[in-house]
Amino acid sequence: MLRKKCAIFLAACLFAAGLTGCGGSVQGDEGREKVRLMVWSPSEDQSKASGEWLQKMCRSFAEENPQWDITFVYGVADEATAATQVSQDPEASADVFMFANDTLTTMTDAKALAKFGGKYRKEIEEENTPELLKSLTLDGELYGVPFTTNTWYMYYDKAVFTEEDVKNLESMLSKGTVSFPLTNSWNLPAFYFGNGCSLFGDGTDESKGADFGGEKAVEVTDYLIDLLKNPNFKVDEGGSGIAGLRDGSIHAMFSGSWDANNVKEALGENMGAAALPTYTLNGQKKQLYSYAGSKAIGVNPSAKNMEAAVKLAVYLGGEKGQKLHYELRNVIPCNKKLLEDKDILSDLVVAAQTETFDKTSVLQPFVPKMSNCWVPVENMGKGIRNGSVTHENAKEQVEAMNKAMNSDGI
Repeated sequence: MLRKKCAIFLAACLFAAGLTGCGGSVQGDEGREKVRLMVWSPSEDQSKASGEWLQKMCRSFAEENPQWDITFVYGVADEATAATQVSQDPEASADVFMFANDTLTTMTDAKALAKFGGKYRKEIEEENTPELLKSLTLDGELYGVPFTTNTWYMYYDKAVFTEEDVKNLESMLSKGTVSFPLTNSWNLPAFYFGNGCSLFGDGTDESKGADFGGEKAVEVTDYLIDLLKNPNFKVDEGGSGIAGLRDGSIHAMFSGSWDANNVKEALGENMGAAALPTYTLNGQKKQLYSYAGSKAIGVNPSAKNMEAAVKLAVYLGGEKGQKLHYELRNVIPCNKKLLEDKDILSDLVVAAQTETFDKTSVLQPFVPKMSNCWVPVENMGKGIRNGSVTHENAKEQVEAMNKAMNSDGI
């Protein structure tokens, strides 16, 4: 951890060299307040090969705010790393940084994340949907500016499946081969959510615990045991799904925007993307639901220039910042105005991710006890795959999973 922390600050020092006064201003100009802002982002947002999104946005911000004589100091930290570092030492961390919403409670518990209020909160609320803002809201307080949604959906071969076929898993399995990451605990709950299982009530009430037990969960487990016997269903592990798309042995797989380029390379013009399908359980259609969250711009409450830091965060996560992020790095926008842009919506990955977030997903809980849920679900998926979970012991295995999900011993 110390080595990682040193690397971040070394990167900050390197990026700081010669980067004073974005927008061409001279530090110390009369009548302007001197402001120093340390900003962290993933390396791709700062690299020349990817268009230097962060530097361009900061220069633009400085030009639009001539009341400040700004010195920007850039550091490299991805969304997970930044959250960890800011929580451990807010005083020595960036003023503005990016984080994944599932790290929210880690930072709020450490008092390392500033709240957005007043005109800034109003602006954020106007530009984003209420459901998206829930992913960054705790006890009524808003803690970030969302800049993209984070979820997974379905890629498919349009030469094999029609748009009607991909609405239902059984329809797909009758025509081609479908790969699914059954042993991944971020994916497997999709089937259980579809039959009424839930986590912490609406995802925010720890006292309600995990509800992945009872007959509803047994029914899903029995379904999955049978699904594994279908020759057109394959377990996606170790990159086998994308490899299968390339060699033609797989015709559909489930992943996110991070795999879009790989899928495009494999399928070319036959690349399709869609929200999650239904599946047929005991003669009834049930909807698959993926976990969903967001990535956001956060502000360190220890920032020395709080007004400038908050304003920069809103700017980076706003319409202009998201549009440039999409143009340079294909980061899927979530701003309401951008999602009305026909050119952006014509991107099938944007359309699939947006529809999934809006219609076939549940917000991933970020309560602390969520950490108890990953391993038991993964073990269930592995048990189904290797045959140790059977119709005969499904009820017993389900109750063991649910008990473990509700235990602090995991």
